[in-house]
Amino acid sequence: MSLWSTYRSLTPKTRALFGVGVMAWATIGLWTTPQVENALGMQSTKEEQEALDKQLAVRISRAGGDDNSGRTH
Repeated sequence: MSLWSTYRSLTPKTRALFGVGVMAWATIGLWTTPQVENALGMQSTKEEQEALDKQLAVRISRAGGDDNSGRTH
């Protein structure tokens, strides 16, 4: 029996409780991540964070030539 069919065989109330439990687990993880990183000495320095932000920055460029090429007003 696959995982999906096992999940589907649960009662609707049990599936709802399972979903709420997963969301609670994720919320707890998001709230506690900074404290865990500090405790394990894994927090990035300001320079590392700036370098990462620079790498992840979205670069937008326009394809084509001038803005006015081929247009008549």
